[in-house]
Amino acid sequence: MAKLYDHIDARIADFIKAQKMFFVATAPSGNDGHVNVSPKGYDSFRILGPNRVAYLDLGGSGIETVAHLRQNSRITFMFCAFEGKANILRLYGKGEAICFDDPGFADALAQFPDFPKARAIITADITRIQDSCGWGVPFYDFADERDQLVRTNAHRSDEDWRARRYASNAESIDGLPGLVKPEDDA
Repeated sequence: MAKLYDHIDARIADFIKAQKMFFVATAPSGNDGHVNVSPKGYDSFRILGPNRVAYLDLGGSGIETVAHLRQNSRITFMFCAFEGKANILRLYGKGEAICFDDPGFADALAQFPDFPKARAIITADITRIQDSCGWGVPFYDFADERDQLVRTNAHRSDEDWRARRYASNAESIDGLPGLVKPEDDA
């Protein structure tokens, strides 16, 4: 049976910190458009307060999360226990993306000192915290992080990396605006 919580307490925080992977879900407003669910790894999630969290968005092939948050701010995080006691934890909230060219990005990125480049930091104010049994989640053994995403960011110059982000993340699959190159960089 699902249980609701008012805030992220020490037990919930410990559960979150123990997970090697989490999922992020967003969707555009209205009846059309695609729901997006993205798996996330690395040491990329931070608890900023009892009802505020952030995660490091290193980038990828799509810009769905950023585009959806800019449109309607809805976001859900899901953590599954792949070892130990069965549990699924969902954090529902309102989020925003602080992209690499936005004011305040350097300060937000400082929370993730092991990552010199990132597309965005996603922050969210959590409005609902719910856990459930997780009995259907299988056991998995964690072997290691994949390093391809970090390596592909590290080997590019800052200029090349930024240009590639703007070119490949200009809009979502539903045509919503993604990364927009600032006027002074045009």
